[in-house]
Amino acid sequence: MAGRLLAANHDVAVYNRTPERTRPLQQRGAKVAATAKQLATGVDIVFSSVANDAALEQVMFGPDGALAGARAGSIVIEMSTVNPRSSRRVHEAARSNGVSVLDAPVSGSTVQAEQGQLVIFVGGEEDVYQKCQSILAVLGSKTFYLGPSGAGATMKLCVNTLLGLGVQALAEAIALGLKAGLPRERFLQVLGETAVVSPSQKAKLENARTEQYPPAFALRLMFKDFGLIVETGMELSVPMPATAAAVQVAAAEHAR
Repeated sequence: MAGRLLAANHDVAVYNRTPERTRPLQQRGAKVAATAKQLATGVDIVFSSVANDAALEQVMFGPDGALAGARAGSIVIEMSTVNPRSSRRVHEAARSNGVSVLDAPVSGSTVQAEQGQLVIFVGGEEDVYQKCQSILAVLGSKTFYLGPSGAGATMKLCVNTLLGLGVQALAEAIALGLKAGLPRERFLQVLGETAVVSPSQKAKLENARTEQYPPAFALRLMFKDFGLIVETGMELSVPMPATAAAVQVAAAEHAR
């Protein structure tokens, strides 16, 4: 996403808790900040995308966090997949300093990010969203406003519920068909032609067809997301038996 902003001729500064990950962007013209606070100082918009709630806490809060450097009137666009409570916490803390926050997680993988084809789910004040539409359009082909703070994060958990269950369902369907002796090439082709296979599943079908499985979404992150999904479901008293079963499969693989 930072590469997309550079390609669109925005002035970009980057910070990563693992400094060597900033080098490719530095070579493309990005400035490198030593801390999240330094990055946020003096800029109009801060984008954040981290692995989990603990990482979000680290980069946003404390003496070296982004909120310590963000000036009044600036905007934080928080794109991580985290608990909606964490999104609302950042929003409330920033608002007390005159800083606006959107939670804007995305659907899509590395290829979609590089091509600016992400789908973005936004929560926060609608007028702030309107101000940010042009820069969000650099990153995504579709952007949806869902409602107040935390709504974007909630939408992402719903989407990843379908993603996590869908990949496991596809794996089981493939195992069943192959074990039953269906011709491999024709079987995978026909699955891809059905109305029930999603775009993400079609990508996995192609992986199965070629027997090439390049990393796209780490299991540890899907396992983390399942935890957020189940936790949110419990908070809202939403029965999720299929998701609970999928969590056990992910847990078994994650423990290996």
